Amino acid sequence: MSTVNSQDDEDTFKILIATDIHLGYMEKDPVRGNDTFVTFNEILDNAQKNEVDFVLLGGDLFHDNKPSRKTIHACLQSLRKYCMGDRPIQFEILSDQAVNFYNSMFPWVNYQDENLNISIPVFSIHGNHDDPTGADALCALDILSCAGLLNHFGRSASVEKIDISPILLRKGRTKIALYGLGAIPDERLYRMFVNKQVTMLRPKEDEDSWFNLFVIHQNRSKHGATNYIPEQFLDDFINLVVWGHEHECKIAPCKNEQQCFYVSQPGSSVVTSLSPGEAVKKHIGLLHVRGKKMKMQKIALETVRTFYMEDIVLADHPDLFNPDNPKVTQAIQAFCMEKVEMMLDNAERERLGNPRQPGKPLIRLRVDYAGGFEPFSVHRFSQRYMDRVANPKDIIHFFRHREQKEKNDNDLNFGKLVSRPASEGMTLRVEDLVKQYFQTAEKKVQLSLLTERGMGEAVQEFVDKEEKDAIEELVKFQLEKTQRFLKERRTAAEEEKIDEEVRKFRESRKKNAEEEDEEVREAMTRARAHRSEDAVLVTASSDEEAMDTGMKGSGDSDDGFPAAVTRGRGRARGRARGARGQNPTARGSSQRRRGSSGRESATSSRTYKPVSVPAKNMSIMDAFKSLKTDPLNSSKSYSEDIIDDDSDVEVVSSAASSSKVNLRLSFTPSLGKRGSQSQTSRGVDFESDEDEFDPFQSTATSRRK
Repeated sequence: MSTVNSQDDEDTFKILIATDIHLGYMEKDPVRGNDTFVTFNEILDNAQKNEVDFVLLGGDLFHDNKPSRKTIHACLQSLRKYCMGDRPIQFEILSDQAVNFYNSMFPWVNYQDENLNISIPVFSIHGNHDDPTGADALCALDILSCAGLLNHFGRSASVEKIDISPILLRKGRTKIALYGLGAIPDERLYRMFVNKQVTMLRPKEDEDSWFNLFVIHQNRSKHGATNYIPEQFLDDFINLVVWGHEHECKIAPCKNEQQCFYVSQPGSSVVTSLSPGEAVKKHIGLLHVRGKKMKMQKIALETVRTFYMEDIVLADHPDLFNPDNPKVTQAIQAFCMEKVEMMLDNAERERLGNPRQPGKPLIRLRVDYAGGFEPFSVHRFSQRYMDRVANPKDIIHFFRHREQKEKNDNDLNFGKLVSRPASEGMTLRVEDLVKQYFQTAEKKVQLSLLTERGMGEAVQEFVDKEEKDAIEELVKFQLEKTQRFLKERRTAAEEEKIDEEVRKFRESRKKNAEEEDEEVREAMTRARAHRSEDAVLVTASSDEEAMDTGMKGSGDSDDGFPAAVTRGRGRARGRARGARGQNPTARGSSQRRRGSSGRESATSSRTYKPVSVPAKNMSIMDAFKSLKTDPLNSSKSYSEDIIDDDSDVEVVSSAASSSKVNLRLSFTPSLGKRGSQSQTSRGVDFESDEDEFDPFQSTATSRRK
């Protein structure tokens, strides 16, 4: 019996699966600040105790695109504590790692690095919260990858066509093809799937003997016509899909009858929104793979803060609440207090059975006060539970359901409202808000040159990625393109004709979504280049200030006196930005000009972009006229005069130079595109387990006993 079990262990992959950990969520909150770090430690502790082969993360390891030092430090501390050690790695990688990790300076898996001692490798794709951004397209996962603590895969090298090359793993007689695709805007990825621009490469040899595991981080629930990824878009040769981004825990594999693969949705490990989907018990998965068989074992997370949620419709209790009663508000408040106390009692009973659980629970009571009722003071109500609840300010949520006229049913069906997926209708995106604003705005504030989609994308970049020049560069790009269009059409210089041509041009762009996406990408590239130039200017300015400070401390005046004695208020008062670099003739004829050349070079090397403030109601004609100025004269050099009262100090300017290293990696994958495959030859089986998901019963289970 032990021989059989040891043979099974030699051929069985054990993989710990988790998604959406959101490290750093509410880290400044005095009560909930450490929740994500504690749960992350529990996840890695489970991986160590179960002696897994590797950990697989499905995106959103970090909550913020630019995590704080505290968050990065806590993550590094946990990975070093649980994932480094002397335990040998039992599997090998067969694929070309230079292709799998092409974006890394160290294009190989971390446990093969001779300078590191890794006992549990961690493989992760990026999510929409921690996706690559900036001029160098880096993300927080790249920091962990460079440190050798995590293997970041699933990045797409092109936005025009995506070829997903798998990481080929082998342990004994079991072979896994691990596919990954990091977060991409859903509309763009949807369109790429429709246009057949996404290809999943397959091994040429024995392609039917591989267990195909795919990790994706996209919308699974339908949020719009193209704002999600249908499961039918994925290839049918896949055996299991690990779906990240959706926070509701549905970790038990669910079969897609059309594509004949299974989908596991682990959900988040922390409550990030007070919605029904987050109230489901949080789990991680321990996946066993042997040959083409798999088994998913659910592991409940014990350190997750409990979350109880309940809905109340006041109109459903006519015997308790009468809108005409002057004391009905007090009665509603007492009823809500009773409900909150019941949820607190349930949370306390659950916590007694698990000492690792945080003390204060999350409580949410949604109250529909439609029907003539008035809400009471939420802040006054919250004061009663400041020491008992982790979210006292968010306990009560009043809303009024919009009554819709129905032909056969006039009753309010609250079940339809709360039974939909948790993520559906709960998340508002910046693009949607921009679109809704312009759809409902007055005619005089409607966009006449830009499109709502392009503006929404630019605002999204400004908000999420802190690209401060995104909107400005998009406007400039659109103006330049419209000018070229009008010149090609030889439009007469009449305002009515120009307005008509601009309107036609705008409508044609709205119909061509791909061209509009290309325009947005070009504008974002300009904005990132702008930010890089600004960073160089700031570096040069800081270097010059540091050099001037050094000269102040060590240099003496021409008259033989120390500079610290003779320097008066002139230098001290002239430290404003742009103050150095004045014309040396303004300093007087009696003073020497030893530092004139240095000052002139500082003046010539420092240029500033003038900030032009357009008029509030600028017409299109005015916008075109304002852009006809010579671009050579659009930048001005600003300088102020500095008068040194008693001393003449030589000024040395230093220019900071920046260099970029371009790495070119040759793509030589020994992988071919997938061929046709019948559904019956795939042979996906599950092992039996009394407490776990078991769609099939295999005869091989008797060997393990």
